[in-house]
Amino acid sequence: MEALGYTFRDEGLLRRALTHPSAGKEDNQRLEFLGDAVLQYLMSDRLYRRHPEDREGALTHRRALLVCEASLSQIAGKLGIGEALMMDRGEEQTGGRTKPSVLCDAMEAVLAAVYLDGGMEAARAVLERCWPDEDQVSRPMQDSKGQLQEVLQKNGGEAPTYRIIGESGPPHAPVFEAAVYRDGMQLATGTGKTKKQAEQAAAVSALAMLADGKA
Repeated sequence: MEALGYTFRDEGLLRRALTHPSAGKEDNQRLEFLGDAVLQYLMSDRLYRRHPEDREGALTHRRALLVCEASLSQIAGKLGIGEALMMDRGEEQTGGRTKPSVLCDAMEAVLAAVYLDGGMEAARAVLERCWPDEDQVSRPMQDSKGQLQEVLQKNGGEAPTYRIIGESGPPHAPVFEAAVYRDGMQLATGTGKTKKQAEQAAAVSALAMLADGKA
């Protein structure tokens, strides 16, 4: 794939990364698993170095925007990954080559293939070449609830729910505490001067936990 800007020594890795589960046993799902971790690390490192003024919540928000399904599927589309995928006719006829979830998985698998073939620095070079600058995909911090819903529903899960679980401070300056739940189980909590701000803070905390594999 010339658009990727990387030449594979083991082209079998690239073929596997481009093999949809519908096409056979040696598909890209194991590579997708690894690629997700490689991407999380590389993007975390990039943002940590580029934004020394950002606190954890802001860094988490930036990272979530850059590694979400919508961003990955757009990058995969620009690289022509959809056209290169190997899949059965049924999947293709139902729009498999343009499905965001399929493109997202393939993009992560391709990054893992680069990492296995050329090492972390090769994967970093691909990320720097193919991923947009974070300012180009910035979304307001207030959209953390929407981002969390996107992450949780990626694989058919239910949308998160929120509940105000506490209130403190004087009547003229209350502080609310909100909890966010997935399938009835509490994921994280957050506080804010309004109920809406508390829910947004809880969503940011949940995104951080999910990204770090703690939820």
